[in-house]
Amino acid sequence: MNFRQRLLIAMALMVTAAAGAVAWFTAVRARAAFEQVDHQRTAAIVGQFREEFTVRQSAVSEALERLAANEAVQHIAFESAHAGETSLYVREARTLAREQQLDYLDLVSGDGTILSSSEWPAHFSYKLPQAAAAHGAPALDRVEIAEGSELGLVASRAVTVQDGVLYLYGGKRLDAAFLKELSLPAGARVWMVQLSSGALTQDSIVGDAPPAIDLLRPLLAEAATGKESSATIAASPDPLDRMTVQAIPLRDEQGAVSAALLVETSRRPLLELERQIKAVALATAGTGLLLSILLALWISGRFSRPVEQLASASREIAEGNWNAQVEIHSDDEFGELGRTFNLMTAQLAAQRDKLVQTERVAAWRELARRLAHELKNPLFPLQITVENLMRARALPAQEFDEIFDESTSTLLEELGHLKTIIGRFSDFSRMPKPQVQSMSVNALLQRVLALHAAQLAEAPTPVRLETQLDAAAGEIEADEELLYRVVSNLVLNAVDAMPEGGTITMATHAEAEEVVIEVRDTGVGMTPEESARLFTPYYTTKQHGTGLGLAIAQSVVSDHHGTITVDSQPGRGSAFLLRLQRRQPQSALRVETSR
Repeated sequence: MNFRQRLLIAMALMVTAAAGAVAWFTAVRARAAFEQVDHQRTAAIVGQFREEFTVRQSAVSEALERLAANEAVQHIAFESAHAGETSLYVREARTLAREQQLDYLDLVSGDGTILSSSEWPAHFSYKLPQAAAAHGAPALDRVEIAEGSELGLVASRAVTVQDGVLYLYGGKRLDAAFLKELSLPAGARVWMVQLSSGALTQDSIVGDAPPAIDLLRPLLAEAATGKESSATIAASPDPLDRMTVQAIPLRDEQGAVSAALLVETSRRPLLELERQIKAVALATAGTGLLLSILLALWISGRFSRPVEQLASASREIAEGNWNAQVEIHSDDEFGELGRTFNLMTAQLAAQRDKLVQTERVAAWRELARRLAHELKNPLFPLQITVENLMRARALPAQEFDEIFDESTSTLLEELGHLKTIIGRFSDFSRMPKPQVQSMSVNALLQRVLALHAAQLAEAPTPVRLETQLDAAAGEIEADEELLYRVVSNLVLNAVDAMPEGGTITMATHAEAEEVVIEVRDTGVGMTPEESARLFTPYYTTKQHGTGLGLAIAQSVVSDHHGTITVDSQPGRGSAFLLRLQRRQPQSALRVETSR
């Protein structure tokens, strides 16, 4: 990053940070003020609700007092106590409730039998679980009606006549009409929800149904424990349509939470204000950025242009233009630096041809050595095949024909390998890159086993070739021919390491993202120093060989984005481990496809 960019970024960060800090502080203050007003508004609505609730309590109490003094009610109490005909009063509760403007009224005898019910006439002669024996103050309760249940403000009175008693259960419902009597500010709504009615449904909500019932479940669950709680919910996909909902628990006469009052206030004014603050902040930051860019350009133009010219010329040299020069406009340090740079590029251009020629000669020498080594590996099976044909000449014609067919197939296959190697070296003048395709690792080792097992078993010092294949090894993305030559080379090296004979084991091990190929022998082994230098070009522990075999093997494995390591101790043999990825990186696949 150059000076101009750093200066530009520094000034932009300062302007952006200043604008962001002002916007953040303003938004925080605005939010705090809104939350305070919202809290006060909610408290006013709750206070108004409680006042209306108290007014209805008084109305219910007064209505029951008037009923207790009513002559008709006292007559019903006398008749119920002296085994009178109470069936005559089935519809009496509805008439009395209408007179006293009550929504509920039950006339219950001393033994708990319902004599008359205004809200559910069919409950005549039903037994109540418990009869109120004392004067009960109006309290919130869930009232069972024919259509289900609803919230109501219910109280009880005992009417005593001589030795008889009659209980009056009466009250008013708390419905949407009750909530509409509240004077609400703009953007506010209230509901009540029954918490003792089981699942949260539309029927358990008093008032207009909220826009997102499911979002209220956690809020109501906390209110059911007796705690006031609040939450912000989304009323619609509109980002400005957000609501703050506060849940206030409402308790019945026993102190249990039977309902919750929900107060909703819109957050649209706050969100619109925050949006305006952000817009102003962005406009301020944009203006500041523009000014900072102009200032940075002016400052950097005076100080950083010579350095940028020098950096541009350096990039041209790195890209291959060794004739790049910089213009010198001053005699100060920048001018001296430019003159030195121009002198350096002139010297580099003079030495370029000599360096290219030297590298070209070294590259062709390395190519010749690698080509000789790659051509050596297929010659061994060709020699063995020809020797087998010479020995088979003395066999009967039928046996000779079978060996001849098998041998000619092997000769053609290995000649094809030679042709492939020569073709690749001719095309690229370097180690051939992998031709990636899907291949089976276990099938590769079986192929090496089929080529070498019989010949090694008949050698003067027999060598047994075994496999231990993991069925989970599966397939990998690789060049089968290159890996085949690597494994074959490791097998031949293992044979050279066992002059007294022994066992070579080829094994596969499946891992999550890799497959491991192991070639293990029981030969003489190597010292740690020999193991450390084993993959160095031209280094060999054998009397014959060029020392390029394992270096080429390492190059092939590296081209497959894998690793090859050796674990060896003197007298205990050696084990070569090839770790290959199951899938080649996409970049490697693109390179091979482009070929």
